[in-house]
Amino acid sequence: MTAGERAAGDEDPHALVERRKTRRVRRAAGGAVALALLFAGAATVASARGEGDGAGAGDARVPGASSADAGFARDMAVHHQQAVEMSFIVRDRTDDEDVRRLAYDIANTQANQRGMLLGWLDLWELPKVTPGGERPMAWMADTGGHEHGGTDTGGTGHGGHGSGGSEAGSGADGVLMAGMASRSELARLNRLDGERAEVFFLQLMTDHHKGGVAMAEACASLCSVPAEQRLARGMVEGQQSELRLMRDMLAERGAEPRP
Repeated sequence: MTAGERAAGDEDPHALVERRKTRRVRRAAGGAVALALLFAGAATVASARGEGDGAGAGDARVPGASSADAGFARDMAVHHQQAVEMSFIVRDRTDDEDVRRLAYDIANTQANQRGMLLGWLDLWELPKVTPGGERPMAWMADTGGHEHGGTDTGGTGHGGHGSGGSEAGSGADGVLMAGMASRSELARLNRLDGERAEVFFLQLMTDHHKGGVAMAEACASLCSVPAEQRLARGMVEGQQSELRLMRDMLAERGAEPRP
């Protein structure tokens, strides 16, 4: 039985109201992120090109290659790419409309954000890959507990966990950053069907979002480009809303986030 059938049948009326409320919140958050993307693009183009009135020369400076701004743009672009990949995988592994709709929303939002992050790096004339010798997420070291190898991700750790069996550390089974799925986990998602695929996707994406939220919160504190800070805050709001939704969707399937 699909989630839609349960809602139309024996689902508790209060639970149905909560589900609809969660969807409205997620749509509102998605709209806020879209507006942030629009305004961020215009503001950052001006900043990156040094277009200003002369009084705020500091605001027109292009971030350095090792800055939090550049590091966040590079790392979150990679992080987002995997979320898009997982969303496309589950879209083909289930017929459940709620899961497919969530996967579409995540893929669409994060692909757009990824394009903006890479566009900023182009405007700043900075490399899109981490400079040699620098580890992913090294720019987060100034946040204290939020640093490479020990990122506070609400329990996800750095190197992933669960069926993938990946170890903590950069590149372990393909894991580069907090919350990212391992190659083994992606392969398993590709093998599952129906509700089993739905549950595993929701668990993987929960971990992924927790890692993404930690990174975005760090950028909101450390990044110097106001437009990028605004986008990061929009990411936090949108992904936290989706985390709540995914928790409810897991509960509907008799499952819960991984410990």
